[in-house]
Amino acid sequence: MKTKHILQALALAASAATAHAAPLPLQDAVITASYNGAADGMLGLDHGFAQEPGSNTSRLDPTETGVEFFTSDYLFGIDISAGGALTVIANGANLPGAYSMRFDFGNTLPGAITAFSFVGANGASGVPGLSIVDAHTVALDLSGVSWDEFGSLTAQIGVGEVPEPASMAILLGGFAAMAGALQVGSRSRSRSRLH
Repeated sequence: MKTKHILQALALAASAATAHAAPLPLQDAVITASYNGAADGMLGLDHGFAQEPGSNTSRLDPTETGVEFFTSDYLFGIDISAGGALTVIANGANLPGAYSMRFDFGNTLPGAITAFSFVGANGASGVPGLSIVDAHTVALDLSGVSWDEFGSLTAQIGVGEVPEPASMAILLGGFAAMAGALQVGSRSRSRSRLH
């Protein structure tokens, strides 16, 4: 019976301590991008997608009428919404390959990026590798993704809510109580076998 109460307390504490990601608004963001490790691999909207110095930097398009970037080989278009959704669109059918992208928002964000999660795909199979490089930069590894013609995938840039210290204390206390109860129960069973 004691173990049941401990497990209920642990479940309650775990649900209180669980962190949830919220979107990070990107309304006035200026983005510097690279493709397969090269700055000249990305062509930005602010430069008319022309191959020129600095064309890998573009301001977020508030009208959301098109993409912010094309890769220089025109295999992908990248759209980034003010709500933090980053969508990669295949410009035709692409073969699987070692495609990687990085997006640096510099000091134009209202807060640090602490969450970057896969939302879903349409006409693409596989899951991209997503990583947070630092407080203002995210990276995608598309090596494990196969693309249909004009397939797309979307990831959400956001902030994770940090669990409150009190919730973490409850959770840790519950684990300690459970370990103690299991140890006492184990000793009781051992003694009863001896007698």
